Amino acid sequence: MASLPSTLSSRRRRKSPMTDEKLSYEAARDELLEVVRRLESGGVSLADSMELWQRGEKLADLCQSYLDGAREQVAQQRARSDREADADSKDPVS
Repeated sequence: MASLPSTLSSRRRRKSPMTDEKLSYEAARDELLEVVRRLESGGVSLADSMELWQRGEKLADLCQSYLDGAREQVAQQRARSDREADADSKDPVS
């Protein structure tokens, strides 16, 4: 008996030609939501469930890296603003 290719894998290749690194946060989040929806529906085979779960893990990691990067940018901007405010408060008013 010949093994059939995973329908999820073939759909994934046709649907998403971009690599994970090129997915925007929004695209990764939307795909993750779809993965969760499909897993929660329970209508997929065990093999497809495992593949979906693995994909979901990758997407969740990618989303988290975007959020971590945004959090770091906000922290850097706040620190920069605080330094500028401190410098302004120490300058004598002319």
